Amino acid sequence: MQDLFERVAETEELAPGAVLLRGFAVRHDRALLAAIEAVAAEAPFRRMTTPGGFEMSVAMTNCGAAGWITDRKSYRYTAEDPQNGRPWPAMPALFSALARDAAAQAGYAGFLPDAGLINRYEPGTRLSPHQDRDEASYDHPIVSVSLGVPATFQFGGPKRADPMKKVSLQHGDVVVWGGPSRLAHHGVLTLKSGEHPLTGCRRFNLTLRKAL
Repeated sequence: MQDLFERVAETEELAPGAVLLRGFAVRHDRALLAAIEAVAAEAPFRRMTTPGGFEMSVAMTNCGAAGWITDRKSYRYTAEDPQNGRPWPAMPALFSALARDAAAQAGYAGFLPDAGLINRYEPGTRLSPHQDRDEASYDHPIVSVSLGVPATFQFGGPKRADPMKKVSLQHGDVVVWGGPSRLAHHGVLTLKSGEHPLTGCRRFNLTLRKAL
């Protein structure tokens, strides 16, 4: 199958198994944002509550066969949107193609996601450092796509106390991590005020995973 997303010249290794692909998604940014809007029309963004009882500052929604949720019970994947009892919206083909092509360029050929978590950041919101541990297997990479206002991404190691690298992510940048970095702690510092012609003051992050 021919790649839909072009290979990029500028890549940066964040850690063994973790690669930043600068501008990888820019070519299809409007189509990606339109797909996000279509997903949110079926499954609106919401601020979920953690098991500890804290409301997350970042608003979220999902698409694909599995959607990541958090509530007072646990962090987990579900086949249905708990707000309406219906299956999450189908994974847009463009998301699958992006995940496949980005993963392949990062050295993870054959990746096919079944879960798409969409985070919506507004000024003042952040995502605390954490590991992605709720998937059935850690053998598959994670593909993370940035759209809109720039953000500072934190990327560390398997231990919470490991040093964290700070990386400026711009519109269209894609980060892929797996293998020895699959359980690296990562997060996003508080989003600063800014403006992007396609998203206004917001940043959208699309995280594509193999959950089941």
